Amino acid sequence: MPNVVWEPQPRQYMAMQRPEYELFYGGAAGGGKSDYLLVEALRQVHLPNYNGIIFRKTYPQLSEIIDRGQYLYKRAFPKVRYNDSKHVWTFPSGAKIFLGNMQHSSDKINYQGKRYDFIGFDELTQFTWEEYSYLYSRNRPSGPGTRVYRRSTGNPGGIGHGWVKSYFVTAAPPMTPVEQVITVPDPDGRLMTYKRKKIFIPSKVWDNKKLLDADPNYIANLSLMDEADRNALLEGNWDTFQGQVFLEWKDSPEGYQTRRWTHVIDDFLIDASWKVYRSFDFGYAKPFSVGWTAVDHVGRMYRIHEFYGCTRQPNTGVKLTPQEIARKIREIEQTEPNLKGRKILGIADPAIWDVSHGESIAEMMEKEGVYFDKGDHKRLAGKMQFHYRLAFDKMGIPMFYVFKSCRDFIRTIPNLVYDDKHVEDIDTEGEDHIYDEQRYLFMEHPLNPRKNEAFTPPTEDPLNLWADRHQYTGGRGLYG
Repeated sequence: MPNVVWEPQPRQYMAMQRPEYELFYGGAAGGGKSDYLLVEALRQVHLPNYNGIIFRKTYPQLSEIIDRGQYLYKRAFPKVRYNDSKHVWTFPSGAKIFLGNMQHSSDKINYQGKRYDFIGFDELTQFTWEEYSYLYSRNRPSGPGTRVYRRSTGNPGGIGHGWVKSYFVTAAPPMTPVEQVITVPDPDGRLMTYKRKKIFIPSKVWDNKKLLDADPNYIANLSLMDEADRNALLEGNWDTFQGQVFLEWKDSPEGYQTRRWTHVIDDFLIDASWKVYRSFDFGYAKPFSVGWTAVDHVGRMYRIHEFYGCTRQPNTGVKLTPQEIARKIREIEQTEPNLKGRKILGIADPAIWDVSHGESIAEMMEKEGVYFDKGDHKRLAGKMQFHYRLAFDKMGIPMFYVFKSCRDFIRTIPNLVYDDKHVEDIDTEGEDHIYDEQRYLFMEHPLNPRKNEAFTPPTEDPLNLWADRHQYTGGRGLYG
């Protein structure tokens, strides 16, 4: 009987059978993701010209990959050699599997000019979209006969949580291929069409029977974690995760009309007497963000419209000039039902008044008839105002709502994480442009500290007792 070094478990086997160009295998902790990635990288080591690479965010994090690789690779290929200084395994055929890291975004340049048939990312949610997408240019044949593709693993949480969730997890139901159509002009101007497929394969600790046989108490260990970590690492829940900043955030369709225990609500025509503000954070290569917020007579805010300058790729700007942004703002304010005919007060990042490089962004926009006052950009105070606004009272009412049409706010705010170095602040490498723009406005109308109530509505209310006690009072404002 042959000596079996490793054999895939059912969910690992499923991932190894997929033909898509990109695959993300992950979700909860303990699903056997690192083993899958290490063995997947071996698929072409019989080809002398094959080059593969596996990334972790930092080099110290690669130690587990190295140790596990030493165990698996040396038993499957006794003559394989690992060079610790060059971080590469060399196989008897001459094929190579490298280990890479990108602790800083600038480190991606270290791989310029390289070519890898296989690219793997372990713990993908620790990487930014810019880091992941740059490696597309390195994913090319190192010689004849190789298959060129990418595989990634990871858990919820981390700086890349938002883009991984939108790019893989929510792009389609699990195990459903998504076809991407890319159109590129050739040198003669003719449009060339290319198609690539990606897929998400979920994994949970329950899929790893070997782990549970070896350590039956591992489930208990995960169950003892706090709620957000338990939901993410045991259940693979992508809505709560380790390091998430705004744990108060709720998007509950059951409350879209009642406006209770949710921040997202149905759009409506606001009262003519409410004040309306426009907040702005400029970006060019990165996204810019414009948000319109109404304030009712008790000081509750409603984000009623937004204009977000982002491409289809996460955290990538559309490169509009300040003049072009201003002209679009004017068009929106002249046509949007909740904005046209109103006096709108502008609040913006003070940085747009910088004249060190010539005419300021504020001056350029003023020439197009769009005006702003300088916002207060204190970071920690602004973050706390976010918490106070999002906090629910005992009736399930926050001091801030978001129209469900404001999709980019709803997408980006729940995905913000804490900075590893400035542990009380937002990690600015994330997609924080909408957050910045909205907090300038929150600082214009600061609230006193408010405690967030954890109560949630009952799942069943057959006699409508809870609903009758908590009936919404209509468009006058919740306490108007």
